Amino acid sequence: MRILIVDDEVRLADGVRRGLEAEGMAVDVAHDGLGGLDLAADHDYDAIVLDVMMPGMNGYRVCRELRAAGDWTPVLFLTAKDGEWDEVEGLDTGGDDWLTKPFSYPVLVARLRALVRRGARDRPAALEAGDLRLDPAARQVFRGETEVTLTAREIAVLDFLLRRRGEVVTKAEVIANVWGADFVGDPNIVEVYIGHLRRKIDRPFGREAIETVRGAGYRLSATGG
Repeated sequence: MRILIVDDEVRLADGVRRGLEAEGMAVDVAHDGLGGLDLAADHDYDAIVLDVMMPGMNGYRVCRELRAAGDWTPVLFLTAKDGEWDEVEGLDTGGDDWLTKPFSYPVLVARLRALVRRGARDRPAALEAGDLRLDPAARQVFRGETEVTLTAREIAVLDFLLRRRGEVVTKAEVIANVWGADFVGDPNIVEVYIGHLRRKIDRPFGREAIETVRGAGYRLSATGG
């Protein structure tokens, strides 16, 4: 197994390296995000141990850049942050597992072996409706050749609509899939985000891809409007 460690804490990274090498693994170390990206571009790794809180380019951005470049090497986030939303962000940016500092070396080794057994994931296929395209890996949206800038939540709503293109989806379904089943806010938040999407992916291009189905919900045209 060949492992890449990206962590700006030199002593910790060196300790992890020695521990993994004692388990028979080959280990490379980078102490910043750019260095990690360079090593990942130059070598094939079985897994990457990636710190979140690094100066310059944090771990979330490193993982996002890897996925956008088509590198789906399993990523284990290693961090002092233990909030559940931090974990969610790490997984949403393309990470595969999460370990909070301080951690147990046997647990780290076991999780790395599990990631390697599963292997790298396939890059998600682009979602399309006519000339409307969403690349889930790069989190990019296009109308034809024009890139459209959306927020993370707008992308999540569009992702769900594209996966159900041509079908009517209810507000409840959108909320459950984008905000989660335990969402307790105003369900009209869906209308707000549908409005955002229409202003960004439809009106500037003279399209009407997102249809309101009175009394039922919304439908994204299979042809992209």
